[in-house]
Amino acid sequence: MAGPRVVIIGAGVVGAALADEISARGWTDVTVVDQGPLPATGGSSSHAPGLVFQTNASKTMTELARYTVEKFCSLDVDGEPCFLQVGGLEVATTPERLAELHRRHGWITAWGIESRILTPDECVERYPLVDRDKVLGGLLVPTDGLAKAVLAVEAQIRRATERGVRFLAGHEVLDVTRADGEVTGVLTGQGEIPADIVVCCAGIWGPRIARMAGMNLPLTPLAHQLAWTGPVPALAGQTEEAVRPILRHQDADLYYRDRFDGIGIGYYGHRPMPVSADDILSVDEADGMPSVLKFTEDDFEPAWTETQSLLPATREAKVEEGINGLFSFTTDGNPLLGESPDVKGFWVAEAVWVTHSAGVGRAMAEWLVDGYCSSFDLHECDVNRFEPHQLSPEYVLARDCQNFVEVYDILHPLQPSGDPRPIRTSPFHTRQQELDAFFLEANGWERPQWYEANAGLVEGRSIPTPNDWAARYWSPIVGAEAQVTRESVAMYDMTALKRLEVSGPGAAAFLERLCTGKVAKSVGSVTYTLLLDHDGGIRSDITVARLARDVFQVGANGNLDLDWFTRHLPAAGTVQVRDITPGTCCVGLWGPLARTVLQSLTDEDFSNDGLKYFRAKRAHIGSVPVTAMRLSYVGELGWELYTTADLGQKLWDTLWRAAEPLGGIAAGRGAFNSLRLEKGYRSFGTDMTYEHDPYEAGVGFAVKLDKDDFIGKSALERRKADVRRRLTCLTIDDPRSVVLGKEPVYDGDRAVGYVTSAAFGYTIGKGIAYAWLPTELATPGTMVHIGYFDQRVEAVVAEEPLFDPAMSRLRG
Repeated sequence: MAGPRVVIIGAGVVGAALADEISARGWTDVTVVDQGPLPATGGSSSHAPGLVFQTNASKTMTELARYTVEKFCSLDVDGEPCFLQVGGLEVATTPERLAELHRRHGWITAWGIESRILTPDECVERYPLVDRDKVLGGLLVPTDGLAKAVLAVEAQIRRATERGVRFLAGHEVLDVTRADGEVTGVLTGQGEIPADIVVCCAGIWGPRIARMAGMNLPLTPLAHQLAWTGPVPALAGQTEEAVRPILRHQDADLYYRDRFDGIGIGYYGHRPMPVSADDILSVDEADGMPSVLKFTEDDFEPAWTETQSLLPATREAKVEEGINGLFSFTTDGNPLLGESPDVKGFWVAEAVWVTHSAGVGRAMAEWLVDGYCSSFDLHECDVNRFEPHQLSPEYVLARDCQNFVEVYDILHPLQPSGDPRPIRTSPFHTRQQELDAFFLEANGWERPQWYEANAGLVEGRSIPTPNDWAARYWSPIVGAEAQVTRESVAMYDMTALKRLEVSGPGAAAFLERLCTGKVAKSVGSVTYTLLLDHDGGIRSDITVARLARDVFQVGANGNLDLDWFTRHLPAAGTVQVRDITPGTCCVGLWGPLARTVLQSLTDEDFSNDGLKYFRAKRAHIGSVPVTAMRLSYVGELGWELYTTADLGQKLWDTLWRAAEPLGGIAAGRGAFNSLRLEKGYRSFGTDMTYEHDPYEAGVGFAVKLDKDDFIGKSALERRKADVRRRLTCLTIDDPRSVVLGKEPVYDGDRAVGYVTSAAFGYTIGKGIAYAWLPTELATPGTMVHIGYFDQRVEAVVAEEPLFDPAMSRLRG
């Protein structure tokens, strides 16, 4: 047996995939336990309808699904295939849904999977039961299909068993044993199994198992209705299980799949029916599968009525059986993958549907064996991504139920979240309400997108109105605020950005080891730098300010940065890391008149010589003590001004009194995004992620290869010489053709990349889109087209930055 001792809890489609993938990588001292029988263990995998639609707004989720399709297509059990590749068809019955299918076609094309838009006649040709008069068009993905989940479990169990993996049925987990903050094993009803690593793949029981290891898992099992018709006369004689594509009628929250001469009907339109993981019966206690609840016919009645309308042939059939099957939902719709922040060796792979199961198995195997995942960007899936409030039972239940309701909804990228809200408000919130701010949510914070109080600034300005989709959650005030920032001065609420304090006698050496840049510089220095994974991929971009010999303030991107720092703390206790975000706040004061405003409020020297670009110092602004950092994410002269939360409103009022007579304003995130794109500033998680390296992303200047070793350095030295794609600036002349991100980019008829961030540049008077393109196309002057719904938008590669390339505004 090779590798550490691994126990996988759960032998469903995720646990079986992980066992197969991890044993293929040489770890064979692996035991998989499940309370149920094999291969149908009684969890969600055992009753899953098996529809695999790969289309997703998330590139990662699509790639996880694509790998699942590819793997399942290669699996069989005694000649019986594990995947029926009949294709996937989504139909539109409203103009809004047809437009959405064009947007979804853009996603799947951007992510590199074949698809095409069908006419109504082509939809009927593919799925003859559909009423031609109801359908306006469709989206076909030929490689979608039906996963035979239980067969796939069996096939992967067989492969893993041949490599030495043990599978133990009838072993209910009673506890996860621990000592000194590390797992030691798993206690089952049939004894304890020692382990160095425990991976929870328990699905709907996941929260219960995770709690045994002291971990709060933000997952809710919810019941989802699945019904089966009896024989449909129009399908009489069908001897193959499935011959038509799997079908989605998302306007009515419905999907359909063949089962010989009958049809399976899945329904998301009913009321959310959450169930506590603690209330789910064990396999021994349940009559049948514990993941299957009694069918509630009243909830299904609208689904059956709509089915008979869309598929008239079903009027001659009856619903003969149905279930309310339990599936896992999370607050953001993504899986929960990774290691516990508190118990070393306890990992989870939860909230994973059949669609993504094999991909997750591969990702987790790479992560465990290699220490990082090389095949997929998992930042959207890491279980440690959540802020503390996002783990509260009230929040988890509300958002999980909301995600169930919205699973087939048409959602705008900026669409506000639902309840509970508001959750986090900055000390400036009252003043922002007085200025009639339009708020969106960021990490739970209420953050102004624009201020209605600035409506009068629009008059006399050239603020083009974008197309209807881009104009949602937009106002011409956004353009006015951006222009005023460039003309005079504006105040931006930057409180929502994560702030960490790193301190202790080992702090400088600790940060040098994690950061690509040299951060152990003089007190007052501020450094823009990167965090890399061991493969050279970008984990985050951060700023590090040295405020004292052993005290640094880090401007981070989220909780994953805090988790990364915490995991790398030296055992000697010479470094402490703490999240100071809740107790602090920040105003970005930016614009040509920023110095005039600030200098009038203090005796400290804020001249160019007094505080140079990328330097910090402590000062008093009026009566408020602040940490002032001369940084600007909008490309204008100015400072980030930090103070404690109790003094936040006083800081706002002090700055406002000095700025307003000079024409200063409060400005929102809409203007901020436009300005930062004009300046070419990247946004981690949107423009660059774990899958990209600094040289591809255009932030190679933040890497100092001449410094001592840092995480990812050796990998980066290899990657530097082989840059095949680049994050590229595109401009769009048509002012209405504002794209929003995730659209495909075409060179002729060939999809060659995708858009990351986009906005209209109110200073340059053009649309801006950043996109990943092959290196050979990333040359200024190259003409490309962006696929936007059913249109092709002409764009040209531009030299960046588009605004103030000499940096005179920032350094003046």
